[in-house]
Amino acid sequence: MGNPQGPGPDAGATRPGPAHRRRPALLTRAWWTTPRLLRVLAGLCLTTLLGCAAATALVLSGARDGLDAIGHRAAPQAVRAADLYFALNDMDAQAANLLLLGADPDYAGLRKQTLDTYEQRRTQADTDLQRAAEAAADDPVGRQAVQTVIGELGHYEAQVARAQLLEEQAHAPAGRPSPEALEAYRQATDLLRQQLLPAADRVIAANSADVDRIHTAQQGDLASGRWWMLGTGALALAALAVLQRILTVRFRRLVNPPLALATLLLAAGLTAGVVLVSRAEDHLAVAKSNAYDSVIALSRARAAAYDMNADESRYLTDPARAGAYERTFLDKTQSFARLDGATLTTYDARLAQAANRHRADHRTVPFGGFLGAELGNVTFPGEQDAAERVLTAFQQYQRDDRVMRDLLDKGRLKDAVTFNTGLAAGQSNADFTALDNALGDVLTINQGAFDRTVAAADDDLGAATAATGALALTAALALTVLGVRPRLREYR
Repeated sequence: MGNPQGPGPDAGATRPGPAHRRRPALLTRAWWTTPRLLRVLAGLCLTTLLGCAAATALVLSGARDGLDAIGHRAAPQAVRAADLYFALNDMDAQAANLLLLGADPDYAGLRKQTLDTYEQRRTQADTDLQRAAEAAADDPVGRQAVQTVIGELGHYEAQVARAQLLEEQAHAPAGRPSPEALEAYRQATDLLRQQLLPAADRVIAANSADVDRIHTAQQGDLASGRWWMLGTGALALAALAVLQRILTVRFRRLVNPPLALATLLLAAGLTAGVVLVSRAEDHLAVAKSNAYDSVIALSRARAAAYDMNADESRYLTDPARAGAYERTFLDKTQSFARLDGATLTTYDARLAQAANRHRADHRTVPFGGFLGAELGNVTFPGEQDAAERVLTAFQQYQRDDRVMRDLLDKGRLKDAVTFNTGLAAGQSNADFTALDNALGDVLTINQGAFDRTVAAADDDLGAATAATGALALTAALALTVLGVRPRLREYR
């Protein structure tokens, strides 16, 4: 039997397949009226402009912060810590010289000069220590190291003062301090070597590690940041080009001047941003790799030189520890200009051979140490000649050391003391002063280059650049709106 009701109302209907389903309105051509299209494209232009500006601001502000951290905090702190290390070393060298000179009237003038230098270095150490304490407020490692120096420096100075008092009371001859004064000085110099200098070295190491970390991070950030800037800038340029094209086609106008100006502003701003990133990379390389690395190497070399000089005085003053002081002199010599396997007997000849090879070709540096690091990193005008003077002065100072030891071996103690402490031409301390002056000249060149580079980075990435960028962004946004708004009014 058939259905008495007959077929239902939908019996003959067919269900629409996927091809017949209604598409979203925004995907239909009818929905994309000219006003809607202009509004969407204008919004896209504004969004990409803001995105490009944000990427540029983030990259350049990061570069500014990184260079600021290196140029105004970590690197200066490391240099101050190295200066503290040097001041402490020279304090001990002068203390040893005071003990070495004794009450001999022949050395009265030199004794006063030595005492004045000791007081000068003590003031210098106090100043460096105060600055290091202020700078290490947010650094646990540096703060603990600085506190160690603060806590032990007073004990060191007290022992030196006691040694001087005992020496004056004993009226000891040159090179023959009283046992009591010598013991007080031993306690002082042991405290310096075991507590003060290692603590100062930890401050240098902590700040140098910060410089290395910031430098590495900034290199990566600037490289990736450049691509973010270019990518967002390309999107913004494409959006402006499409909007310009739509206006040209639908309104039959050759060019929209506000949009053309906005495009030019974007192109100029993007170019300026990329140039600033490249300059920031250059500043970073010069400040860290070319200047700072040399400044630290030279500062450490200077401290090592003063420690060598002190070891000579300790060697003459304390026969019971002469062997130990001779070994530490060689250790400091090797840290200054390393020649693997060299002894005091062979060092001069091997250094002469290495120096001759280097002078024949400055690109060849056949020794290591702090001086080797500097000669391998010569960058600035006048630096090569100044560094060569350091090498020459160091060779002469090492030859003087062998003369002093030979005099002592021959039993000529007072002649050895006179030669070691004398400031006349040809005497050891005169040649040491020449070495110190040469080191100071190279330091001045590199420190000056560092300061100029940091100042140039400050100028490039300062408030004026930020203000100019903000004005350019505001103008580009305003011009984009101005280019579209009159066309939209035509549809009201």
